[in-house]
Amino acid sequence: MTTPLTAYKLLHAAFNLFQKPPNALTENELRQAQRQARHEYELENSVLNAQEASAVMITERDVQHAYQEILNRYDDETVFLAELQSHHLDEATLREALYRQCKVEAVFELIGSRAPNASELEIGIYYHLHPEQFKQPELREVGHILISINADYPENTRAMAQQRLTQIRHKLLKKPFKFAELALAHSECPTAFQGGMLGKLPRGKLYPELEAVAFNLKVGEISELVESELGFHILVCKHIQKPEMISLQKATPKIRKLMNTRAKRTCQRAWLAALSKHAIDTTR
Repeated sequence: MTTPLTAYKLLHAAFNLFQKPPNALTENELRQAQRQARHEYELENSVLNAQEASAVMITERDVQHAYQEILNRYDDETVFLAELQSHHLDEATLREALYRQCKVEAVFELIGSRAPNASELEIGIYYHLHPEQFKQPELREVGHILISINADYPENTRAMAQQRLTQIRHKLLKKPFKFAELALAHSECPTAFQGGMLGKLPRGKLYPELEAVAFNLKVGEISELVESELGFHILVCKHIQKPEMISLQKATPKIRKLMNTRAKRTCQRAWLAALSKHAIDTTR
């Protein structure tokens, strides 16, 4: 039987699965969304009927915050309420659904809080077992000036682009401190407004032709002309951050957060599995 609450769950499942409302789903998509909605609704009921739910209090302020988050996606509240109505919902039903949703989330937080926090020993063991996660790759602060190739414009034919950039390079060899000024004046890349700077980059972020040159430059060195599918470039390396191993001390907050989150989820899954098993046993 379809109720306003199950209609909300169907709407929620449809957007989560397919990013569109139920009335825009195909027959197969609708069946999937309906299954998901039924599962979420049954799970929600199980959690709300659990003993732990009685220890959780949800205030009107909590519901209003959740309601406002949804309302803020719309320019006009009238449009928002009209859309609710088109899905067989109203403000009161939505608030009831959000109350249930907030309470379920609060119960899961309560269950997760029972999980033990990672010890210093556990953190140290994780660090030494996963060294690849704490290797800081080489970073290079790179800038470029681009002249694109476009045969439709006389100044951007391949020959003219090459000639123009060659002239710019000759100026830079004499006055390298003018890189930002010349990038702003001549570069056809949006980075011209940042003095041509591409930022601090690891390997794998640039076109292969550019990366091969950028990661072989010395600090302050101006490259030869480099051609990519965009056109001709001149590169400069402003700074090199050598690869390093992040220390255990620096890595500890990240590891602690990761391990505590995992422990919390494990605790929640175990509780939910026990809850489901109890529900099955009581129906036999």
